[in-house]
Amino acid sequence: MSVSWSFQATGTTWTIEIFEDPAALESLKSAVASRIDDFDKTYSRFRPDSLVAQMSRLAGEYELPQDGQYLFDMYRELYDLTQGRLTPLIGQTMIDAGYDAEYSLQPKPKLSRPPDWDKVIGHISRPGWIKLRQPAQLDFGAIGKGYLVDIISALLVEQGIRHYCVEAGGDLVYHYPGHPTNIGLEDPQREGSVIGQATIEAGALCGSAGNRRRWADFHHTIDPTTGSSPDTLLAIWVYAGSTALADGLTTALSFVSAKALKKQYNFEYILIMSDGTAEKSSGFPGQVYTKATQDYQ
Repeated sequence: MSVSWSFQATGTTWTIEIFEDPAALESLKSAVASRIDDFDKTYSRFRPDSLVAQMSRLAGEYELPQDGQYLFDMYRELYDLTQGRLTPLIGQTMIDAGYDAEYSLQPKPKLSRPPDWDKVIGHISRPGWIKLRQPAQLDFGAIGKGYLVDIISALLVEQGIRHYCVEAGGDLVYHYPGHPTNIGLEDPQREGSVIGQATIEAGALCGSAGNRRRWADFHHTIDPTTGSSPDTLLAIWVYAGSTALADGLTTALSFVSAKALKKQYNFEYILIMSDGTAEKSSGFPGQVYTKATQDYQ
């Protein structure tokens, strides 16, 4: 027996499927919705009552929720590895580009550049706290959704659920050992068509493509050093042990080579280049349907 439900939250469609008979399903649905809303109230830059909105108005010391320290620590790692190009301080740049609370999609003539991390985010000795030396418009889009998928997965496990799939806007974690599932990899040049597939039974898979959330000359990833969206890759898929890591690496791979990132993290990947060729790590659990595929160790 399996049960599933879908809903809108955090600006995307969520689908949760449970491959067993859960006790108190309505109570579980309520707990999931409440946890997602709590996360959104903290990290969303699209709602005026969030902690992030408060940080954009006032400098000072802020106590993070229990999940906050992990999120900031992962951002700091990827910030350093990408030489500042993957940064939570990208919020004002995204707003200037038109990806604002009103979704105006009307870019300004010139985008502001994110400030340096250490000029804005200061050290504080109290664990779980962050110090802002000046107001800052933070944006957690590179990792936040993937991390929230992990959080909801952990909530299911706490409720006694062992076999499940949690998916939010292309970021998913699937856990059903012995029962692999096939996941189509969408062709970035033909929406609704697939260019490959992944087969997983326990792990996280995230994808990123420039054809999604595209407007004017931009898509959802902007390089703060150039003020433009990277265009060397058409699509990226990352398979990893956590959705937060997979989500973050789909952005980091626009800025840093897979070889460099694999020195730091354990993950597998497929990259579709702007010329239509593909690069696939040898351990990726799937394939792309193109003869121009190179496998990398």
